[in-house]
Amino acid sequence: MDTRWKVVFGFGFACALVWGQAAATSQINGVVRDSSGLAVSGAQVKATQTATGLVRTVITGNDGAYVLTNLPIGPYTLGVDRDGFSRYVQSGIVLQVNSNPTIDVALKVGAVNEQVTVEANSAMVETHSTGVGTVVDNQRVVELPLNGRNATELILLAGSSTSGTGAAAGQALINPRTYPTISISVAGGTGIGVTYQLDGAYYNDIFNGLNFPLPFPDALQEFKLETSALPAQYGFHSNATVNAVTKAGTNERSWQPLTHRPWNGRAPKLPTLGTRVQSALRGFPPRCGRRLRIRIGR
Repeated sequence: MDTRWKVVFGFGFACALVWGQAAATSQINGVVRDSSGLAVSGAQVKATQTATGLVRTVITGNDGAYVLTNLPIGPYTLGVDRDGFSRYVQSGIVLQVNSNPTIDVALKVGAVNEQVTVEANSAMVETHSTGVGTVVDNQRVVELPLNGRNATELILLAGSSTSGTGAAAGQALINPRTYPTISISVAGGTGIGVTYQLDGAYYNDIFNGLNFPLPFPDALQEFKLETSALPAQYGFHSNATVNAVTKAGTNERSWQPLTHRPWNGRAPKLPTLGTRVQSALRGFPPRCGRRLRIRIGR
């Protein structure tokens, strides 16, 4: 293979990996300032995921800005440390799929052993995405009733989506290669105008333009439907995009005892063999050329 083609192939593969990670993760950005509004450089910003203990650390620049990229979704706490200032801790941060919240920090002058704690239970403000999105969280994924446990139907919870009609819907019904899915139209577009992604990977069937089946609700964490002015990274289908993320493990240990529900954990009573069957099995297996005849009864 020519060296030029190797470089092009490697660059394309790297871009695909970065694009996939960006679609399935989130990021936090902001500016660290003091009480007078001046930027604080050299501050250590640490994001800790409370479910797994994952820690990401970054140092603010000369303008006090910081960016924490490729963060897995879930609950986080944000801590900021700088000599001459009290430690800043903000909890209650919940990152959803493909979210980019801006969290600005105001440090107060004080000792390092002092701590300022902020509870952030309100929704994070999205200021980077130009699209209009709706997130279906894990609670609705698990608790809402579904016909056939098809999680694709939950996309219809968004006000701009409806069941597709026309040629795309007919293709979904008569195409022998179509998987058990439905054609969904978003914001008045066609059913084949939606880009589907699962954990950052392209999840459309190239044969009919529809999506592959989403994981069943017990394995699906959440997904986000975006439409309107989408970024260039969703250029495959310009109408809308669905970013789905599967569940990940946590540090919490859980177990469930195994029981047989029909008997409530008690072993069933098996029928006993008759005396003639028991006596016939004593000489088993029989010699070659001899038939074994067993009569059930006592």
